[in-house]
Amino acid sequence: MRLAITGATGFVGKRLVALALRQGHAVTALTRRPRTGGDGVNWVFGSLETPNALVSLMRGADAAIHVAGVVNAPDRPGFVLGNIDGTRGVLVAAEQMEVRRFVHVSSLAAREPGLSNYGWSKSAAEGLVVGSGTDWDIVRPPAVYGPGDMDMLEIFRMAKHGLAFLPPGGRMSAIHVDDLARLLLALAEAPATRTILEPDDGRPGGWSHQGFARAVGEAVGKRVRPIALPRRVMDLGARVDRLVRKGNARLTPDRVSYMCHPDWVSDPLRRPPQDLWRPQVPTPEGLSQTAAWYRAERLL
Repeated sequence: MRLAITGATGFVGKRLVALALRQGHAVTALTRRPRTGGDGVNWVFGSLETPNALVSLMRGADAAIHVAGVVNAPDRPGFVLGNIDGTRGVLVAAEQMEVRRFVHVSSLAAREPGLSNYGWSKSAAEGLVVGSGTDWDIVRPPAVYGPGDMDMLEIFRMAKHGLAFLPPGGRMSAIHVDDLARLLLALAEAPATRTILEPDDGRPGGWSHQGFARAVGEAVGKRVRPIALPRRVMDLGARVDRLVRKGNARLTPDRVSYMCHPDWVSDPLRRPPQDLWRPQVPTPEGLSQTAAWYRAERLL
């Protein structure tokens, strides 16, 4: 197949592109900076805000996989630009180039659009996909981790010191980046079902935050003491992080809003069909891989 992929330079996108190339697909991908090539990818210079680049991206493609999105922004307009306007632009280009098959990467946060600007923007983007003329499927990943991930680096660093500061209670699901990449590619290769899917690592009922932190501790060889923080403390931490790291802050008020929600477990009724995809990476094994990558990169 000829695949058009957005977000190909990000954490999930890199693994997806590598998998697609290994399986013999031709990949055209969007990039914000010029690339010399030689990696088997047909790079298109531009962004989600560049209509001509999006048309070039979609030209001749059999399927589009829209991975790109904004996870962190200083305000609502930032999420609108990256997640809503960006998705709209990709859909317009796909329809112009008659690319019918469309796989859209959303988030579990879209289930609760009232909690955060991020969740609201991902829910609105889903609405655009559902209302489009494409043969779509939507994937709502839970927490994605694996070698190359920077979002979970902080919890690994805390675990190395035997501590883990966590949201106040609740449960979550997780998925290894390679399992997510395999699902996205399997969907692009299969006929559309026009459904919203919520994959996970196969663990029934997901993980408590404490249980996941202890699993990270095992991956780094430490016994971890989980400490649940009250919401007001996390809000204060978000303000401090913004003051210190400014636009690079990892903990923001918006992120605190959805982190404190008690239920980020993937819905078992929305799991992908087993004849299409099953998770292959047990989370303890995947966390050990991730810890090893952090060490190799001298980040841990």
